[in-house]
Amino acid sequence: MFSKKNLHHQDMTKNPRYWNVAVKYLSSKDVVMKKLIKKYDDKILTTRGDIFFSLCKSIIGQQISVAAADSVFSRFKKVCRGKIKPHIVNNKTFSQLKKCGLSKQKVKGIKELSKKFLNKEFNPKLINKMNDEDAIVYLSSLRQIGRWSAEMILLFTFNRQNIWPIQDIGLLRAISNNYKKKYLPPKNFIFKLQKKFSPYCSVATWYLWRSIDDEPIQY
Repeated sequence: MFSKKNLHHQDMTKNPRYWNVAVKYLSSKDVVMKKLIKKYDDKILTTRGDIFFSLCKSIIGQQISVAAADSVFSRFKKVCRGKIKPHIVNNKTFSQLKKCGLSKQKVKGIKELSKKFLNKEFNPKLINKMNDEDAIVYLSSLRQIGRWSAEMILLFTFNRQNIWPIQDIGLLRAISNNYKKKYLPPKNFIFKLQKKFSPYCSVATWYLWRSIDDEPIQY
């Protein structure tokens, strides 16, 4: 599972319109959340707004350490001459991409992704018209993108406000730490929090992540 620690947040300028309302709502609902919001009030979730870039980053970062993911992504970006766009990635050979440190499966995933963008087989604009669950299913139809990756895209790229990624190890660890629960926290407690934090689970998730990685989390 890909850790989100030290992910860069430059060139991200769009702030979620719901953020201020969400922090007031969460602060009034939960004592722990109120403390976290007060402690980490220096940054908020923003988006690069580039789904192809984010999907490539997601595929590259899967199941390797943060340092390894940063290193591979840096080489990948260099091969693309700083422009991670479908037509540029599509023009790279299998060998060129593999030399970045990518596995065969990840190269196939990225190549297929670029083709689907170019031939309009995958249309990210459709996601804006979908509810969260339909969008997760649509994103998960892509090679190498599972539910967790789809949720990360909805949260970080589309800034959906009510994502609660219960497969995420960081979130589960943060819940255990902050609510004095054993690891893994009980499922009924996780769902109790989800109910309490809705419709702003994304904001709660972001603050819980920050409590274990004191870096503004971005994707």
